[in-house]
Amino acid sequence: MSTATTHDEHHDHGPASGLMRWVTTTNHKDIGTLYLWLSFIMLLTGGAMAMVIRAELFQPGLQLVEPNFFNSMTTMHGLIMVFGAIMPAFVGLANWLIPMMIGAPDMALPRMNNWSFWILPFAFTMLASTLLMEGGAPAFGWTFYAPLSTTYAPDSTDFFIFAVHLMGISSVMGAINIIATILNMRAPGMTLMKMPLFVWTWLITAYLLIAVMPVLAGAVTMMLTDRHFGTSFFDAAGGGDPVMFQHIFWFFGHPEVYIMILPAFGIISAIIPTFARKPLFGYSSMVYASASIAILSFMVWAHHMFTTGMPVAGELYFMYATILIAVPTGVKIFNWVSTMWKGSMTFETPMLWALGFVVMFTIGGFSGLMLGVAPVDTQYHDTYFVVAHFHYVLVTGALYSIIAAFYYWVPKWTGNMYDEKLGKIHFWWSTISVNLLFFPQHFIGLAGMPRRIPDYALQFAEFNMISSIGGFAFGLAQVFFLYIVVKTIKGGEKATDEVWEGATGLEFEQLPSPAPYHSFNTAPEVK
Repeated sequence: MSTATTHDEHHDHGPASGLMRWVTTTNHKDIGTLYLWLSFIMLLTGGAMAMVIRAELFQPGLQLVEPNFFNSMTTMHGLIMVFGAIMPAFVGLANWLIPMMIGAPDMALPRMNNWSFWILPFAFTMLASTLLMEGGAPAFGWTFYAPLSTTYAPDSTDFFIFAVHLMGISSVMGAINIIATILNMRAPGMTLMKMPLFVWTWLITAYLLIAVMPVLAGAVTMMLTDRHFGTSFFDAAGGGDPVMFQHIFWFFGHPEVYIMILPAFGIISAIIPTFARKPLFGYSSMVYASASIAILSFMVWAHHMFTTGMPVAGELYFMYATILIAVPTGVKIFNWVSTMWKGSMTFETPMLWALGFVVMFTIGGFSGLMLGVAPVDTQYHDTYFVVAHFHYVLVTGALYSIIAAFYYWVPKWTGNMYDEKLGKIHFWWSTISVNLLFFPQHFIGLAGMPRRIPDYALQFAEFNMISSIGGFAFGLAQVFFLYIVVKTIKGGEKATDEVWEGATGLEFEQLPSPAPYHSFNTAPEVK
């Protein structure tokens, strides 16, 4: 037995052990775990910044922070949540799951995989360090519109630009790795149209990342040269155009929001069939719907710019193209509901989060349709209605799917079951509080409260107070989630071979036999 142990340990850690194992690992499970922990730390960090925002807005008047620092908080909160919490979490899930779902021994490019992760902690440290610099952190919003980010920005903006470049490099490397893995390393018999939908959505997402990250890099590079090298890309005085910045930014920014939701669609398409005990309804239509969403996402960017004074023909085109995206998205919702229809449903924690996703993501979709209508967008633009819309999509959409994925797959990752009772408490606590937090923002937005301001008129006081109370409760619920995660990793009831009894979801049927998916273990493969 002792020889077996040392042999296993040799494969587990190779020459490195302890900390160095994590620094040098090329194993997809280790790297997936690193990504997931980084994203959780970033979620709590970005959440703390949101708490500063909600504390300031708890009542009218300026009480806690300077207006400039308030704007720094909105800027950093947005950047950290998008690039630090949501995207790395999905990449972590991709690293853990894709090789096992397609029957591959590991990711195609393991060393690049290691590098694409280890760039990120340094990028976020650099971004956060701007808070300690003279002139303060950037305060121009997460969209960093010129000239706020070029002519009027503090020196710390250069650190922000470098951090964005690093995040982009990491994303592109991760995407290349995912495409190479899926196209080259599927097990015999695993055709493209037999892949689990999570793999499909990630394949499409990876192409989106490779297409749009260089656009963001171009935007921040032009910012840099405008700031230090006398170019005038965005400076009207030198013949440039600040509106061009918005075109470039949103040509990245709109596909980016689909990068943050497509993997979620894949997760939900794995969970609902399992707990409805039926194969997914309309598999191929789900694949085509995902691809359609990705293609259309490149054709709608200027719906973020209806108030910049574009020609009516432009407004009409972007309005129709935007509303067209509702069609493939509706197909997905229809297919999930049809999968549940007459299924033998049970409501374990992952299913609750998935159902929460379907209901509340749909609310975000409907408010998005409203925003897509050009004439009325003039009223909604830059109000709290927009804030409510994208938080319903990104919190009760993307974040909910990530949490659902944790509860669904953690028994396979750790060999331990999470505490079902605590998981259900976490779900209901989060769901009640997140609606208290974001639903009233629709009303204050329609009533005319602008976003990104630390003070407001008296008539918005009541809804803001409700919103802030919901925010603190939701933040506390995620600290409770941290407790659940640690408790599950440390031990608990042992998971069985088939975690979800009697499940007939496609996930379990589609894998070639013998399926590597059944034997999730936490021991890394041989390097």
